[in-house]
Amino acid sequence: MYLMGTDIGTQGTKTIIVDEKGHLVSQSFREYNVITQKVSWAEQWPDVWLKAVVETLKESLEKSNLSARDIAGLSVSGLYGGSGIPVDNKINPIYPCLIWMDRRAKKETQWVKDNINMNEIFSITGNYVDSYYGFTKIMWIRKNEPDIWKKTYEFVTPKDYVIYKLTGTLATDYSSAGNIGGVFDIRKRTWSKEMCKILGIDIDKLPKMIFKSSEIVGTLKKEYANITGLMEGMPIISGGIDAAVAQLAAGALDEGEHVAMAGTSMCWGTVHDGKYLTPKLVSFPYVVDEEKKIYTFGGSATSGALARWFRDQFGGYEREVEEKTGISAYTLLEFEAKGIPPGSEGIIILPYFMGERSPIWDPDARGTVLGLSLYHKKSHIYKALLEAAAYSLRHNMETAVEVGVKLKPTCRIVGGVARSEFWVKIFADVTGFNMKRLSEDVEAPLGDAFLAGLGTKIIDGPEKIKEWIKFKSETKVNKENHKIYNNYYKIFLELYEKNKDLMSKISK
Repeated sequence: MYLMGTDIGTQGTKTIIVDEKGHLVSQSFREYNVITQKVSWAEQWPDVWLKAVVETLKESLEKSNLSARDIAGLSVSGLYGGSGIPVDNKINPIYPCLIWMDRRAKKETQWVKDNINMNEIFSITGNYVDSYYGFTKIMWIRKNEPDIWKKTYEFVTPKDYVIYKLTGTLATDYSSAGNIGGVFDIRKRTWSKEMCKILGIDIDKLPKMIFKSSEIVGTLKKEYANITGLMEGMPIISGGIDAAVAQLAAGALDEGEHVAMAGTSMCWGTVHDGKYLTPKLVSFPYVVDEEKKIYTFGGSATSGALARWFRDQFGGYEREVEEKTGISAYTLLEFEAKGIPPGSEGIIILPYFMGERSPIWDPDARGTVLGLSLYHKKSHIYKALLEAAAYSLRHNMETAVEVGVKLKPTCRIVGGVARSEFWVKIFADVTGFNMKRLSEDVEAPLGDAFLAGLGTKIIDGPEKIKEWIKFKSETKVNKENHKIYNNYYKIFLELYEKNKDLMSKISK
């Protein structure tokens, strides 16, 4: 039998098919965009996700040359959907989803900070208060879109909306519920009536059913079986938040193991039994052993998005060459930057192009370039952007270490950014941790396929994930480069602290 895994990402959806040993059989990808109507706004309508999922399911099956009867089940993970999609009582979307990247709920966040004891929220939820979290975005909708609020039957996460369309079952999983923050009791693993009342969020507008990530939610409806070519009645497994599912896909089950998921944004996390909670990082139940294990991670709003922005805005020549030769514009930009020494000869960039999540939790933070001179070239700035993402990763790692997490000397790295050997080397040298890449970097969809195996009982335990994965040779830290980066990293931290008040003024 074979297993399917689908991950709905911020800018694209990927589906894979693997055999019972985790060997990749086929894959398919669809790209789409985020709607950014205003500064700090980021939203999406769910039709792009559903369309991408349906198309990648169909294409993956066709590429595999398998029969629909060979597919045992499908699991779906997704981006952190922030507010979720407000749907009416017929489960029709009535307002776009304010995704994780959206930072419009500044006033709501400040109201919570001014009126509610932060220690109380943290003691219940294990999380801080920020416009990143879904509960503040839900509060924004209540205040600014009262008609939408009245009509909203439920707030549905991206992957749970798609699962509803495929199966007719409306539910969520523990990782998705926990990542809403604010209204989820991280110890009781359920919605907090107390916090819902304090925050003015109707508990009935939150998902009524919460499944484990490896539980079967429902089965594929005839309508979508006909469209995709898959079997009607095929089991659909709950899945979870993409960062945690990617963590599983990298084989991380035990304390001290840590994984960086570097795509559009960066999520770096580790797993523990609940003793390392800190308001500076995000915590929610893990996607396996949900009753016992907590996934704690730091998230930077931009990672691969930095390189993409630079390519789109300043890489016109490289894109032309790509069209003519097929050589990626990113490869060309890296080639130009390879001769630039560590620290980009005095340029430091703050990567806060969309505000920042952990550990600074500052929606007003802005991208900043320090140290430019007439000597510097485009290649200096490109490398400094790659270094900026690495400084941010290090900042999150050090935050975890501060609360007692004992990290193993090697960090596993997955995601689109991990395909760049050049960038991975920068991550190693900046953080001081060796980096280990998967031999086949399919990240979250592999974790989804594994969860589908657990849900259908084809796989008999979480520890089997370690048999699924193989690694490329480890990228070692260059100690001399690391010493240089230590000095630049101190300036990186200082640069934000000395400019955050100015950033706040600019954002207003």
